[in-house]
Amino acid sequence: MEHIESMIRNLAKTRESAIADLQKLKDAGTKIVGAYCLFAPTELITAAGAVPVSLCGMTNEPIAHAEKHMPRNLCPLIKSSYGYAVTGTCPYFYYSDLIVGETTCDGKKKMFELLTKIAPVHVMRLPQSNDRQEDMQAWKQEIIRLKNRIEQDFGLTITDEALRQAIKEKNEERRVYRDMYSLSKHIPPLLHGSQVHHVLHGSGYAFDKAAQLAKVRALIDEVKNMADRGKIIMPAGRPRILITGCPVGGATEKIISIIEESGGEIVCFENCGGAKDREFLVDKTIDPYDALTRKYINLACSCMSPNNARIELLSRLIDEYRAQGVIDVVLHACHTYNVETWRVKELAQKNKGIAYLHLETDYSPGDEGQLRTRISAFVEMLS
Repeated sequence: MEHIESMIRNLAKTRESAIADLQKLKDAGTKIVGAYCLFAPTELITAAGAVPVSLCGMTNEPIAHAEKHMPRNLCPLIKSSYGYAVTGTCPYFYYSDLIVGETTCDGKKKMFELLTKIAPVHVMRLPQSNDRQEDMQAWKQEIIRLKNRIEQDFGLTITDEALRQAIKEKNEERRVYRDMYSLSKHIPPLLHGSQVHHVLHGSGYAFDKAAQLAKVRALIDEVKNMADRGKIIMPAGRPRILITGCPVGGATEKIISIIEESGGEIVCFENCGGAKDREFLVDKTIDPYDALTRKYINLACSCMSPNNARIELLSRLIDEYRAQGVIDVVLHACHTYNVETWRVKELAQKNKGIAYLHLETDYSPGDEGQLRTRISAFVEMLS
């Protein structure tokens, strides 16, 4: 197990070297495109020879600076992201040659207005539903608008051939990470949820994708090999928990730690950084712009109405990972995810007959005591 833990630490440390890696890329003339959401089609960015990087802020430190321009009762992810940008303390924002935003919520829309004062920003106007042909047409035009903006700003042409190759590479990346977190389907799981999370979180800052994927494949092979030889001994009987809701990372990792310290086992992350994107590939047999349109407009985000795709995905993941409980993590003032808690609770308790817990939190440590009390009671109930 010590060897596996060393491999995971190595994968998780990707972010530590990311800034130096970005500097090397910039020095070599590579364009950097920052994005705040899964709806930004990274295949298009890669096809342009540019490098995509995630810009979401998930810590409490810059929020006070953001609140000089924003209301206090706003989503902490938005305030943290804006705070890092406006204070110049996010190197990923600093190195970005173009920022890609999307109209997933009102708070983000207004944040992008403010960001235009300090950086080049392109906002994709996301349809608020995906069940009409007009929605598909509108989103395809937004993808083409982004293509045109990248070509104009960077002085290049994105060919269909390059885009198809980028789609192929991104699909393979999704497959590899899906294979990694699927190790949690075993009873008991072959990796702890915190280990899976560290690998997934580090993936967003790996700019040498081929090298990173080779390491992840090596981890998968080593875990399976050790499991076959009976060398992996995981605690048996720990309640199996699926996490859904807002993105989990940064300061909200407190929830992951508390679940495991309380005796629970996280077997699946449905959130943006987990299964939501990686469970579905881009169709490489059709026109690449039609394929990207279908892939991204069907992301199971709470900004969509109706958002039946999320319920369908959760239903399948609960069954596949044999979850005994669902913990729904919602950031303060994230109204769309908060409204959906009723549907998720109904799915878990009424349709699946398993336990459900709704948690509202932010990036401050002030609620850790309350979270520990509620999570511990939840895990004990499942035991």
